[in-house]
Amino acid sequence: MSFAVINSLGCLGIDAYGVKVEADTDDNFPGFDVVGLPDASVKESRDRVRAAIHNCGFEFPFSKVTINLAPADIRKEGPMYDLPIFMAVLRVTRQLEYVPEGSSFIGELSLSGEVRPVKGVLAMAIEARDLGYKSLFIPRANAAESSVVDGIAIYAVDRVNEIIDHITGRRELSPITPEDFPEKPSDVPPLDFSDVRGQDAPKRALEVAAAGGHNVLLIGPPGSGKSMLAKRLPSILPDMTFEESIQVTKIHSIAGILPRDVQLIRTRPFRSPHHSASSVALAGGGRIPGPGEVSLAHNGVLFLDELPEFDKSALEILRQPLEDHQITISRSSGRITYPCDFQLIAAMNPCQCGYFGHPTRQCTCRSGAVTKYLSKISGPLLDRMDIHVEVPPVEYQELSRKAPSESSRSIRKRVNQARLVQQQRFEGSGISCNARITPAVLHEFCRMTDDANKVLQMAFDRLKLSGRAYDRIVKVARTVADLDGDEIISSPHIMEAIHYRTLDREYWHN
Repeated sequence: MSFAVINSLGCLGIDAYGVKVEADTDDNFPGFDVVGLPDASVKESRDRVRAAIHNCGFEFPFSKVTINLAPADIRKEGPMYDLPIFMAVLRVTRQLEYVPEGSSFIGELSLSGEVRPVKGVLAMAIEARDLGYKSLFIPRANAAESSVVDGIAIYAVDRVNEIIDHITGRRELSPITPEDFPEKPSDVPPLDFSDVRGQDAPKRALEVAAAGGHNVLLIGPPGSGKSMLAKRLPSILPDMTFEESIQVTKIHSIAGILPRDVQLIRTRPFRSPHHSASSVALAGGGRIPGPGEVSLAHNGVLFLDELPEFDKSALEILRQPLEDHQITISRSSGRITYPCDFQLIAAMNPCQCGYFGHPTRQCTCRSGAVTKYLSKISGPLLDRMDIHVEVPPVEYQELSRKAPSESSRSIRKRVNQARLVQQQRFEGSGISCNARITPAVLHEFCRMTDDANKVLQMAFDRLKLSGRAYDRIVKVARTVADLDGDEIISSPHIMEAIHYRTLDREYWHN
């Protein structure tokens, strides 16, 4: 046989696609070429595969070997094609007489024939099943994430010899199952709102945010507990659905940051990039674009501490993802779209020194410095923050109080009940929570009393709010009403929602 085909897979963004690894030999001058738009790491497969073939007891042919990765119009990235190229060479040289029909292979090879982990295995396992493949051979280190995929036999191996022994019948492998990877209890105690003393107003604001999926801006002096509060938000968010877990795990797998022993990510992500992060780090990118922080926070929380210290161009990139809940990255290699449906939680000081408006400490900023500092955040980005809340310094009496604060479990019960109401309300509409209500159906789902409408009109005229701010006030009021168990939005609900929009106005006009 001078021609052979082996099934493999590749990743393009969050999705996978089938790849045919075609091998051909002829009697021309010896050589080993890989074609089909391979990147540098794929081209280096030639040396890894050649050494692995020798070190596993096989012979590399003394002839011209050409490997084609089809489809040839999609650039191939990463070392995941080592294993299928290895199998194709053995098959085309008849050192392996038989490869089971419907088998597929992914994995990096060491020079000794060890099968090493690669990125994106969960997405590729799902695609292999959808393509109708009967079996998939993967690295042992990627077994946990792929074990949740049913409908296909997945075999995890440490060395290529295990695959050869399985195919030839010398030693049969057993497909992996979810039961092979029981969840391990965490040794780290979860962060809980019971640890937070005082700060009842910010806690309430975060409860509303969790119940409706709203974005939050926390403003307060250093040491007031802004980061402490933000880091505890995931503890009151509703549990992820299975589909949400699959989406998050796929993204983290593609990014190469999924822990080895994790089947599925079942807790909502909490991403907190440093304020020196670039636009590419936040949005994603690279020659073949990978996911950025906004996508790694999908179905979870993106926390930006010291918000004005971020580069302004990086912050402006957030505007479109916050509206569309997806981001499209265009490069010469093509366009890739990643999901990024996240809650944005931002924290900032009111000024450069941090003590503007502090009850006991004097602000040392020069005249005009406060306005200059706050102007680093554009009005359009500020409009996309549903809730703005002040986090004041905590009084000594609150810090020394021995009575425990309300726990995350208690708050979460109310959040789950509010989310259940929203699920029933939005059933069949494609809307997941109040923060995702579209303008077209805003009045249908957010009915108000006459008094509430009058209060909102007064606030709109007095504060000169934008149309986007109007929509967000109504959505937040809808969430407040859901927490209170009311179907109609009344004036107290509107007033609380307005309170969450006026805080920043106080700072911006000083």
